Amino acid sequence: MSFALWATMAGAEDNRLRALESGIDASPWEAVGRLDIAGKGFCTGALIGQDLVLTAAHCLFDKDTGAQIDYASIEFLAGWRNGRASAYRNVRRAVIHPDYSYSEEVSSARVRNDIALLELSRPIRNTTILPFETAARPLQGDRVGVVSYARDRSEAPSLQELCTVLARQEGVLVTSCAVDFGSSGAPIFVFSDGKAQIVSVVSAKAEMDGANVSLGTALGPPLDVLRAELVAGKGFQNAAPPAASRIAVGAARRDTGAKFVRPAE
Repeated sequence: MSFALWATMAGAEDNRLRALESGIDASPWEAVGRLDIAGKGFCTGALIGQDLVLTAAHCLFDKDTGAQIDYASIEFLAGWRNGRASAYRNVRRAVIHPDYSYSEEVSSARVRNDIALLELSRPIRNTTILPFETAARPLQGDRVGVVSYARDRSEAPSLQELCTVLARQEGVLVTSCAVDFGSSGAPIFVFSDGKAQIVSVVSAKAEMDGANVSLGTALGPPLDVLRAELVAGKGFQNAAPPAASRIAVGAARRDTGAKFVRPAE
């Protein structure tokens, strides 16, 4: 069955985004926050430890020059909602998956390594901001959810509780979750026994046969690599920028013909 048919079928079943504007609605999601990046844009990130934020690797690069962004210019706003956050933290260091390359054309290989861990300047020790656990990648057909900020909803997160894993391919999860610019790094969850666990982060959005889908890396080995990098003392700012490269919005993916669009900061 083609991705296009899966996307068309699932789209009619999935529920819409729900803005988490009230304290009651937002309270379970306080560990999801907005990452303000060098005053130029934002991504979404989520706490998986008191001082660790999981997000997409491409959020740490300047989209105009291709250079790595100064980590000191990134601020994590936990639970950001209507002009206030439950906690504010700067970033001390960050590790990007060693096989990720910002200069590459958007592809499955790039998406499956589009993951980063940020170490905060100070842990967030707050009983209302509880880090999320991670879980093994879900199966095709499983239900997942996503919490994200985006271009037209930057002042409060939105929740889509019911979207579908359309495919698992080469370490990439294809889901029917709704994402847009600013959704990069947003956590994708499975729900078990009333508890949300992160299984992926949003890397890109794609259009398949007229239907919008989201793409993200499957956690597991990629996240283990990042944790090992932190333990090894890596992640302090590298002054040498990578080669600059621009990726055209809507560039065609060669292996499937899908049009990829990165949900940019």
